[in-house]
Amino acid sequence: GGERQRVAVARALINDPKLILADEPTGNLDPANAVMIGELLFSMAEKYKKTLVLVTHDMALASKGDKIYSIKDGMLNEK
Repeated sequence: GGERQRVAVARALINDPKLILADEPTGNLDPANAVMIGELLFSMAEKYKKTLVLVTHDMALASKGDKIYSIKDGMLNEK
């Protein structure tokens, strides 16, 4: 699974987008691969000056973002 996710990150960057959308990029991975993919996404976004919008249930991964939003009771909240 981790190898496929790394390929997906590479495919996302190949056309030099300004925005990377990642929906549960670590959802089906074991903890070690989840950490690796999270680090890869954030480091690539920073290195290549991309905006990363990440949707996740993993608060450890979300906490690496500059801004964190949550949805509770149908309301969008900034943390």
